[in-house]
Amino acid sequence: MFGLGVPELIVILVIILILFGPSKLPEMAKGIGKSVKAFQDGLKHVEGETLKTDADKEPQAPVDKK
Repeated sequence: MFGLGVPELIVILVIILILFGPSKLPEMAKGIGKSVKAFQDGLKHVEGETLKTDADKEPQAPVDKK
């Protein structure tokens, strides 16, 4: 994952904990979770629209070239 190992991730998490404090972390995690959920829902919506438009297209008969 981008060349980051476990020790680097732990250092990053400790720095975030120091900067924002333990009281803000649950709020931030909740906001990030909602953002990810909204993004996934948006992707599903776009994917569904794409599949719907593909299904609506009428198949064209092959053209014989002689």
